[in-house]
Amino acid sequence: MNYESTFICSPDVPTEKIEELIEKVKKSVEDAKGQVKLVQQLGKKKLAYPIKKHREGSYIYMELSGTGDLISTLENFYKVHDTVIRYLTVKVEKKPVVKKVVEPAPEQPASVEVKTDGQQQSTTSGAE
Repeated sequence: MNYESTFICSPDVPTEKIEELIEKVKKSVEDAKGQVKLVQQLGKKKLAYPIKKHREGSYIYMELSGTGDLISTLENFYKVHDTVIRYLTVKVEKKPVVKKVVEPAPEQPASVEVKTDGQQQSTTSGAE
């Protein structure tokens, strides 16, 4: 199964400590026989509402694959570390690929009407 996990660290935590935390998360996932596919540090962002008296936090996004046991291990890891102030892990389902058929528009000359001094003229510009 594929999962997406996002966690928010306290804004007081330096970048080096965040990188160490990410490495610990990777090791925890691998110990639970899972695989980390992608890790993105999204940087510090303002929170929609205060969390543990913080108005901003450092966001980290991960894509994972593994079993359901992996998720419980990962969430226990988040709970134990005080630097993680919020987390969310969701299951990602594969969406069926639907091919979109686009019909080419028929080429027709564009017709423009121009009125000058009460007379109506019609001009046509087409692809030559």
